[in-house]
Amino acid sequence: MKSLGNFPDPFIAEIAGQPDALRRAAAGLDEQASTLERLATLGPDPTLLFTGMGSSYDACYPAITELAGAGMPAVHVDSAELLHFRWNLVPNAELLVMVSQSGESAEVVRVEEEVRKLDDPPLVLGVTNGAQNSLARASDLLLDTRAGEETGPSTMTFAAALVVVAAIGRVLSGGTVPQIVCDLQERAEAAARAIESLLDRPDLPDELAALLGDRPHSVILGRGPARAAAEMGALTLKEAVGLPIESLEAAQFRHGPLELAGPDLAAIVIATEPQTRDLDVGLAGELVDAGAAVLLVVEEGNGPIGATRIELGTLDRALAPAVSLVPAQLLAWKLAVQQGRPPGSYMRATKVTMRE
Repeated sequence: MKSLGNFPDPFIAEIAGQPDALRRAAAGLDEQASTLERLATLGPDPTLLFTGMGSSYDACYPAITELAGAGMPAVHVDSAELLHFRWNLVPNAELLVMVSQSGESAEVVRVEEEVRKLDDPPLVLGVTNGAQNSLARASDLLLDTRAGEETGPSTMTFAAALVVVAAIGRVLSGGTVPQIVCDLQERAEAAARAIESLLDRPDLPDELAALLGDRPHSVILGRGPARAAAEMGALTLKEAVGLPIESLEAAQFRHGPLELAGPDLAAIVIATEPQTRDLDVGLAGELVDAGAAVLLVVEEGNGPIGATRIELGTLDRALAPAVSLVPAQLLAWKLAVQQGRPPGSYMRATKVTMRE
């Protein structure tokens, strides 16, 4: 974001650091190809379990969706639910993919400890930012996202995790490792450039803040892989600004929450999935007609008159959430600045959650 010069705070610097985080994660797959090759040796139709907390959990949405589309059943459950209510899934899993930026989140560490007590534990694949943490040391296999140091709400770590988890999903779906790595490097570069295009729009944060205005209700809607961006967008706005915004699957919004539609509502609709684009754009139009302020995020194409539209270009569906999330990140940063709150700072939470 050239207009900000040397970056006035760490949060906007980390938002601007996402393109290079995508590139580092993709480049790192080459050096970690042997780990991906190990996944390729699993038997046919392995029982797969993906877990994490917060943004690490959200980063699994695209891969889980792609695996299901390939006919491979994979369970996606947050680590706290897994630990306390769904533990019997673990002994029956062949592969447990545990995603944690820090590798120190309380629930993730506890799951790892309990796994080691099993007589016949699943193969544990840790996905972390760096190799010097509890999860990395305890995992059978490790993939380092190479996101780099991060102090504020997840930005670079989320983007980098999307790349690595996409590689895991595609290897498990039967692709060849060299081709997957090469393909993801190209697609990560395309996503990085798309983010840079958004960051080169100096007026965008102000436009987004003006769109939200003082409307008391806010939602972010998305489907399929776009759920990752919707969930992360809401999480970022809660963390960075204290904004009580809700993330919903777009179809679920019609089942009751549609009553929120009206002049008091601001909605971000992420319509980046081709299968449901027309449905989601149609919903955005209905919200505009009801008087809501609507930001429509699409790959390309027209949207309803009255909606503010951001066009991203054609992207890999597993990496698109890293790009479609950026408007929510910029909105969070701008609102924090307007409120006099140190952008990306924590009032009650912490960067790493060390207790349940």
